[in-house]
Amino acid sequence: MKLQAKIGDEITNLEIHRDGDNVTARVGDREYQLEVNDIDRGLYLFKNNGRVYEVFVSAVPANAATKVSIRNHSFDVEVIDPRRLNRTASDHAHGDGQALIKTAMPGKVVRILVQAGDSLAKGDGVIVVEAMKMQNEMRSPKDGIVKEIRVDEGATVNAGDVLVVIE
Repeated sequence: MKLQAKIGDEITNLEIHRDGDNVTARVGDREYQLEVNDIDRGLYLFKNNGRVYEVFVSAVPANAATKVSIRNHSFDVEVIDPRRLNRTASDHAHGDGQALIKTAMPGKVVRILVQAGDSLAKGDGVIVVEAMKMQNEMRSPKDGIVKEIRVDEGATVNAGDVLVVIE
């Protein structure tokens, strides 16, 4: 998965591949072979070359930077998926039609925040999916009504799966 991380004014390319607890992360021109263990909500152990790093990731509202703390250093990190940069242009495409809430990467449905028939405003939280040990709240791209929920909490989902339909 190719992403970008913005820390301050600097944007760095990221490429992440995961196989169970093993993660290969390319950050700019550096590559890391990591073993990642989920200790508690927002608390992880990263093992790299015999060294262990305790990493705390604070929960933040969607569209905000995530606070990441490693040892005595804290960073506000905004993760950018370049495939979604043109999303604002496609928001108009929903107009009066359906909006499909899809996953960008494989993960697990942690929480469903709506029920079929609920009214939503653009930006309201719809569903929370955990991917790469991070929980991502997916939001409604338009005002509308929840027509269909296609998954259950705890379900494993694949990249591109439709989770919720909004009219």
